[in-house]
Amino acid sequence: MNSLRNRVTLIGRLGKEPEVRTLEGNKKMVRMTLATNDVYYDKEGQKVKDTQWHNLVVWGNLSETCEKYLTKGKEVAVEGKITYKYWDDKEGRTHNLTEINVSDLVIVGNKEN
Repeated sequence: MNSLRNRVTLIGRLGKEPEVRTLEGNKKMVRMTLATNDVYYDKEGQKVKDTQWHNLVVWGNLSETCEKYLTKGKEVAVEGKITYKYWDDKEGRTHNLTEINVSDLVIVGNKEN
């Protein structure tokens, strides 16, 4: 059961071009945003479309794949774990960031998508 702890699977479309960074030791990291969509009907029977945005972080060899093959609008399936970051700015305000650290990624659809 340990393999099920903190595991997230999402399918959606990239909201912008992947942001590639080369860090110390030539280590690469890619940041991306992923939009997932849900459709449901409210109490009045009206169709509601709900879009959630997710921050993705990809490291290592998988980041090179992202850099080479992914573009804005591409549909992908990702698996990873949720991480939370908290920090205080110079004015003393606390900020937080929720990210998905991607461990696996599949490009969904055909070449024309």
